[in-house]
Amino acid sequence: MIIYGKQVCYYALEKHSSKVETIYVTKISLLPKELLKKFGSKVKTIENKWAQKLSRGGNHQGILIELKSVEAPSLESIKKSNFILLLDTITDVGNIGAIIRTAYALGVEAVIASGVKQLNLEAIIRTSSGAALDLVPVVMQNPLQFLSELKQIDFKLYGADLDGAPLSEALFEQKRVLVLGSEGRGISKRIKEKIDQSYKIEMARDFDSLNVSAAAAIFIYRMSNGVK
Repeated sequence: MIIYGKQVCYYALEKHSSKVETIYVTKISLLPKELLKKFGSKVKTIENKWAQKLSRGGNHQGILIELKSVEAPSLESIKKSNFILLLDTITDVGNIGAIIRTAYALGVEAVIASGVKQLNLEAIIRTSSGAALDLVPVVMQNPLQFLSELKQIDFKLYGADLDGAPLSEALFEQKRVLVLGSEGRGISKRIKEKIDQSYKIEMARDFDSLNVSAAAAIFIYRMSNGVK
């Protein structure tokens, strides 16, 4: 897989050096001396036209990295978590990346993406500023059985819903799952039936809703600090 852009590439080089196979730069000066010394033989200079081709026309900023494949966590390891995030039919990689960046920073331990066949992980790693390398999303087209298994081991499922109770008054169980739906459709009916309690963000003004990544940040922060 190829990632590109200074911020995400520097993050990968500093935090995930074992996954780095090749570093492509349009100018050697783009790499700090310590990284150039560390990765030496893995660094290759290329012309801008090839960088554009590798990045499929994206804003590579002169640096691209070829990484080894990134493995998602097993379902059994997810069950050992305390705080799980389920993204239901959210497909925009910008939103997913922003949510994962917040989720990783605020203590979410696993992310599940449902209602999608696959994710563009390269793009999500980029839009999450590298956080998706540490918090790799698991694709699960039909998570109903897994959610039932989580409930059997004392997880509580909480949903973001405009008809829910006020989020500011909520307290959450230690083992918890936050379910977020897409901006247009919300949480799918079958998953909603599994949810134990839904909450909403109270608005100061008459306004429909927030962008899903903004709403996610508020919910995740509240659920990180509002455990019983």
